[in-house]
Amino acid sequence: MTQATGTHHFVPDPRNAEVLIDVNGALVPRPQATVSVFDSGFMLGDGVWEGLRVHQGRIAFLDRHLDRLYRGAKAIAMDIGVSREDLERRLFALLDANRMDGDGVHIRLMVTRGIRSTPYQDPRVVISPATIVIIPEWKEPVPETATRMLKLFTVHVRRGYPDVQDPKLNSHSKLNCITACIQAAEAGADEALMLDPHGFVATCNSTHFFIVRNGEVWTSSGDYCLDGITRGLVLEVAREAGIPAFERNFSLTDVYGADEAFTTGTFAGVAPVGTIDGRVIGSERGPMVERLQQLYRKKLGQDVSGRNRQ
Repeated sequence: MTQATGTHHFVPDPRNAEVLIDVNGALVPRPQATVSVFDSGFMLGDGVWEGLRVHQGRIAFLDRHLDRLYRGAKAIAMDIGVSREDLERRLFALLDANRMDGDGVHIRLMVTRGIRSTPYQDPRVVISPATIVIIPEWKEPVPETATRMLKLFTVHVRRGYPDVQDPKLNSHSKLNCITACIQAAEAGADEALMLDPHGFVATCNSTHFFIVRNGEVWTSSGDYCLDGITRGLVLEVAREAGIPAFERNFSLTDVYGADEAFTTGTFAGVAPVGTIDGRVIGSERGPMVERLQQLYRKKLGQDVSGRNRQ
């Protein structure tokens, strides 16, 4: 299996060959976990999804993730077909079935509009309830993720206007991000840095982007990026700690002159950035990134310690 790199570089685990996957409520072995070729997700990328992390047998920040999932489904007029409570019970039942009661587990929760009667985009040809697939994996970031300096490359692919395809929607349709990822990979980078239609920095192809300048933490305005859970949490913990943290427009000139830079995401948390388009931001993890990593880990611990399982 080809390994992911950068913020999604993980430790391979042979136990994943034996995991059970939930397909519409049925637990099936990984090799037999399939959906129809007429499924809306396979055919058209019609659906929404969430990536979840498990710590101490609890799913971190689950309420926020389910809020986003159900908001996204409502926005595209898709009925998930099960309540939040039932979906949460299904998640934990799957963890129990796989004996995933500790740390180092990543879950991909996917919901598509269901099976279509014919290959056509109109939702009125859907003939089944929504398809819900839950994939749990033993998936731990490599140990050096917290300190390894990432390499970013600014790509030509932009994050678009919300009246074209709203970047706030965590949809299965990720082709623009994939195109950005390909360009960055061809340039030898770990992740793509993407601009908005006005030339300001928006986000990365699979993570969110921050810079540190003069003791302040900056991230994009949020107008052209996903409503990231970890992004929001980092802003929260920074402000709670008295660190000035701003959502604002800034350009590549601001980025190249930054004191520190980092990315955020559910899988890797807070990860430092070393170079961007050949400009060296830092050769080692900076003090602000290290502090934010500690604050985020504390917030994560508080969340899972106070969460009851369904």
